[in-house]
Amino acid sequence: MVLVDTSVWIHFFKGTQTSQVAILEDLIQSDEDLCISGVILTEVLQGIQSNIDYRRTLDYFATLIYLPMDQSSFVLAANLYRGARRMGLTIRSTIDCLIAACAIHHSIPLLQNDRDFQAIARCSRLKLL
Repeated sequence: MVLVDTSVWIHFFKGTQTSQVAILEDLIQSDEDLCISGVILTEVLQGIQSNIDYRRTLDYFATLIYLPMDQSSFVLAANLYRGARRMGLTIRSTIDCLIAACAIHHSIPLLQNDRDFQAIARCSRLKLL
């Protein structure tokens, strides 16, 4: 199982070739269990302009494993932010802390293309793919 971050999905749907998109394509080809969270779903869907692409993306995401988040995940996200700040690291996005907390809570690696996750991984149990 792998949680795939918004940063990777956006490039994937746009057809932009990055190393993370190549990994995602390999995961899809090998029928790996791909996961999303509510935050990732929201971020991806809110950026889609066309109704056709919106519907297609929503249908595709319905085939993925949805990882729920409870109150402990939100507390963990706050602690990730606070822990990074204590180490002198700046996390630019609360959303990234929520996504990282989801991956940590479910003990699965995160496929991402965002420097905030590198910082979070330095001060937590976040596993990056």
